[in-house]
Amino acid sequence: MTTRNELAPARAFLKKRFPAGARVLCAVSGGLDSVCLLDFMDRQEDFSVIAAHFNHQLRGASADRDEAFVRDLCAARGIPFVSGSGDTRTLAEKGGLTVEEAARRLRYGFLEQMARTYRCDAILTAHHADDNAETMLLNLARGTGSAGLAGIPPVRGNVCRPFLQITRAELQAYAAAHGLPHVEDETNTDPDAAARNLLRQSVIPVLRQLNPRFAENMARTASILQAENEALENLARDLADQAKELPEGVTIPCLMLTEAPEAVAERAVLRLMAQTAGHRKDLTAAHVTAVLDLARGNRTDLEVSLPYGLTARRKKYSLELSRRARRPVPVSVSVGGRADFGSFSVSVSEAEEPGALSIRLPEGGAMAVTSWRPGDRLRLPGSRGSRSFKRLCADRGLTPEERDLLPVLRVGDAPAADPVFGVHADFAPCSEEQTVFVRFYKKTEEKHHEK
Repeated sequence: MTTRNELAPARAFLKKRFPAGARVLCAVSGGLDSVCLLDFMDRQEDFSVIAAHFNHQLRGASADRDEAFVRDLCAARGIPFVSGSGDTRTLAEKGGLTVEEAARRLRYGFLEQMARTYRCDAILTAHHADDNAETMLLNLARGTGSAGLAGIPPVRGNVCRPFLQITRAELQAYAAAHGLPHVEDETNTDPDAAARNLLRQSVIPVLRQLNPRFAENMARTASILQAENEALENLARDLADQAKELPEGVTIPCLMLTEAPEAVAERAVLRLMAQTAGHRKDLTAAHVTAVLDLARGNRTDLEVSLPYGLTARRKKYSLELSRRARRPVPVSVSVGGRADFGSFSVSVSEAEEPGALSIRLPEGGAMAVTSWRPGDRLRLPGSRGSRSFKRLCADRGLTPEERDLLPVLRVGDAPAADPVFGVHADFAPCSEEQTVFVRFYKKTEEKHHEK
């Protein structure tokens, strides 16, 4: 028994994507799908194949068994084999990731490294039509746009997936026809292992009863959505390219965004935010909507704070996206010394000098210059109570960027003085304790003074 002309869609994919003599790295877990991929690629003329296996160190002896199986399979067939491993749980805990996210990061990092080492033209994975259907259903359940409904991309960077138009049943038939051995990951049959397994066991059987060819139909839908999404992305790229560079971001006329079709404007805004931030992962549909509302004049405020220190501002007829400057590193300072902090210098002296602030220094008090901290509250001389540093800066008209770059002299953990609000009431001089003199000045002022 063979399948649809021996997986003809995969052969067509390869013919379209690769020249003769291409070298590819096949990701092989040892499961049926990846063993089919390895066998299929080994049978293709004019391809050089390397098998790569990654041990996620999640399943103990079972994971070691899988690695040994793939190594032995490759040795029997004369296929070059490379392996790697990583502590997935530790990465998940340290990075605040799910185990699945950590595993994916480690696995693809290893595959990319091996592809560079062996100068491979591409990395091939065995994702198939049923995997794609599961991804589309998961994204639909979570709430997504057309990009998410398009499922797994056939090509992303140098990762290619030639089996996306082929069903799991066809791969099972291929494995049976060629007598291919494989190993089973026992977690694949555990409904509690992941949402994907729950779909596989409880939802997809019902859909298959409604239409036995549901996976093929969803694969066809994914292809249509991918083509449409690519067209929209191209339009969004053209729109985003109209933005002008700023020292810390970009600016674009509001009218360009408001007159563009909604789907194009949303993608353009997301592209500009990601371009300015250097990251895309935590930029959500809610952030895109907030920025577009700002451009349309649908907000009472003229500024929106975004992840990665981004700020969106409406400036009459234009929208600006800017990066908040990185806060300077905290630095300690002692009496008679000086600390450089960003564009400021801060000196502490026992002798009074012009422009210096006098503060109380408790015995043994360690001093440091830092940025403001979210919990900082100040009690200014003459005030009835304390207020947050953030609120006080806003009342003075300071932008978040300006606030983050201000030096704050601390005694211990407590803020004692800064160049905007002066000495904080809790550190006003008193006769019982040492008084020192603090001077904040811009480095440009220092150079002028030296002249």
